[in-house]
Amino acid sequence: MSYRFLACLAALAAMLAAPLPAQAPKAPAKAKSAKVPRTSDGYPDLQGVWTNATITPMERPARFNGKATISDADATAYEKSDAEELQKQDGQSDGPLIAAAGSSGTGGYNVLFVDRGTELARVDGVKRTSLIVDPPDGKVPPMTDDARKRIAGMMRNFNRYDSVKERPLSERCIIGFGSTAGPPMLPVLYNNNYQIVQTPDAVMILVEMVHDIRIIRMNGVHDPPSIKKLLGDSIGHWEGDTLIVDTTNFTDQTRFRGSGENLHVIERFQRIDAETILYRATIDDPTTFTKQWTLEYPFRTTAGPVYEYACHEGNYAMPDIMGGARKQEAEKK
Repeated sequence: MSYRFLACLAALAAMLAAPLPAQAPKAPAKAKSAKVPRTSDGYPDLQGVWTNATITPMERPARFNGKATISDADATAYEKSDAEELQKQDGQSDGPLIAAAGSSGTGGYNVLFVDRGTELARVDGVKRTSLIVDPPDGKVPPMTDDARKRIAGMMRNFNRYDSVKERPLSERCIIGFGSTAGPPMLPVLYNNNYQIVQTPDAVMILVEMVHDIRIIRMNGVHDPPSIKKLLGDSIGHWEGDTLIVDTTNFTDQTRFRGSGENLHVIERFQRIDAETILYRATIDDPTTFTKQWTLEYPFRTTAGPVYEYACHEGNYAMPDIMGGARKQEAEKK
């Protein structure tokens, strides 16, 4: 098994700077619903097994420019064409949909591994064309000049194979790729299941991919800035029926879409009915992006349990990668 991130990093490096910073709008408050299950202390019960699998892309495709939502008929046509295109790639490892996941080329994933759902995400009864809801164009805001320089440095270091520790965290099975554990927690190529356990003092989120675990401490205070964590330091509190999670203290290794150590993510979990949690995340890093931006999509109930994803079991990728680098070095002598 191997993970290919070069395409993703190259896409980051290509981003251009533009507009001035702006405050991302908060999600509108909604009235309490009698349909929402609650815990013994009266808060919405978020517990259970959930999936955020969807074929809705993070950024709005050109074919949907100016359309944040589309009709069910147009959504069905898009979903059908997406499924047909994926099937055309069966037995290949370099089709365009696989490449879009950052796993193209020799040794990349083939269609067998793709399990990202079959439908566009539905919110408020309509199908969404992008996970990004702010900016309104459904695009990641341009990067700052400093961020582009930082990305260029990362690109130069990407092809270093002197040590296993120089390889990406996901390639080393330390955290899941594509920010599946987050924050923000994003749908990826496969293994998009999550189990939530909730107490008055903490909320635990078990992520299927690489069995990452997030612990959200309720009504606490952030650790000192000197204490860094791969998934950040998450503090939660309730505002009405919405769980607000504030995360800071990221390491300089996580690099969500090229972000730096100043990354600040605010998540909102709102259980809107027995089957759905509406998830909303605002990304704020003025050292990386020219403005804040916000994603929103549903988590839907799914059958459990969440099985262990043994990333290292039978994984020949790392010794093969390092062995290949040594062979290339020997051939150059």
